[in-house]
Amino acid sequence: MSRVLIIGAGGVATVTVKKCARLPEHFNEIYLASRTVSKCEALQKEVGADRVKGVFAVDADDAKQVEALINDVKPDLVVNLALPYQDLPIMDACLATGVDYLDTANYEPKDEAKFEYSWQWAYQERFQEKGIMALLGSGFDPGVTNVYTAYAAKHYFDEIHYLDIVDCNGGDHGQAFATNFNPEINIREITQRGRFWENGEWKETDPLSVREDLHYQNIGERASYLMFHEELESLVKHFPSLKRARFWMTFGDAYLNHLRVLEGIGMTSIEPVEFQGQKIVPLEFLKAVLPNPGSLAEGYTGMTCIGTYITGIKDGKEKTIFIYNNCDHAKCNDEVGAQAVSYTTGVPAMIGAALMLNGTWKKSGVWNMEQFDPDPFMDMLNEHGLPWHVMECDESPFKK
Repeated sequence: MSRVLIIGAGGVATVTVKKCARLPEHFNEIYLASRTVSKCEALQKEVGADRVKGVFAVDADDAKQVEALINDVKPDLVVNLALPYQDLPIMDACLATGVDYLDTANYEPKDEAKFEYSWQWAYQERFQEKGIMALLGSGFDPGVTNVYTAYAAKHYFDEIHYLDIVDCNGGDHGQAFATNFNPEINIREITQRGRFWENGEWKETDPLSVREDLHYQNIGERASYLMFHEELESLVKHFPSLKRARFWMTFGDAYLNHLRVLEGIGMTSIEPVEFQGQKIVPLEFLKAVLPNPGSLAEGYTGMTCIGTYITGIKDGKEKTIFIYNNCDHAKCNDEVGAQAVSYTTGVPAMIGAALMLNGTWKKSGVWNMEQFDPDPFMDMLNEHGLPWHVMECDESPFKK
């Protein structure tokens, strides 16, 4: 008997819940909680009360509320698909109750546009002493890209030296401006300074100031911009042979023009302002008026291409490979009623949870994805909708 509590009821959670519901051999009982219980009820009705056994309202900012919920449900695993701000309260609740934990994105404080693993890595000894496990970043990037790197290191290289993670959304949702996941988190991430690892140190760039025009399989050439992404932090720690590690994401001109205007008039700020006698955060207001990412699925065309270019040494010779997945927006909508960005995060969350519950990935402490055997995860990607491909390259496509 395995029992899972999923916290969150947005686009990613919708995918994860539906995928979990199809695998009773891993997920005997599913429970769902969110600040807005009506979202949980709608998802339960769609999936069936025989699979989602119960729904609950919870404020995931409040560790005591989460702790009380865990004591009520008594799950074997808590899957955190809420906001990154809520990682630590949920981890605190798991510590208090002795229950395993999984998330898809690392913690960031609400009052500062900064994200790093230090806050969660600090739980290592306490989770070990309690005999419970935390799996961090079981999404696509972070998540699958970490596992791709571990798979390449295991099967293709004696030593890896250069890593470039690339994330292209080649789809069209028909909106003038919309983000493919939570607008608040997405815009905070994009407007930060870029950061990459080179020769043993972190180097910074101005936001979206470094561009490469890259070719993406089954999509074509797209403008790609250097950003910081959390998986870089764990990968350079766990693969110390890396001489350089970078992350790139595609943006169209229209998207960037909208973003620059919004930034220029202060709408992307996280500093509260006075409005009609109360304090509001401009970015939170912007989130309220932008399209809900979960509403984009209908009519979304095109596909994503996310993967890792890795260069290293095998048998004394340098080689480069590209491990990647293409995910079709329309097919995702047909299958689970979600667009591909939600799908590519929701499926890996389910896979990570399944591997924890069946004991394949299991050890006390706080861990990143690349610290486990990649093969079972890679097998499940092929089985559950995210097939991957390995392409051997004559050389790296990057000019810089």
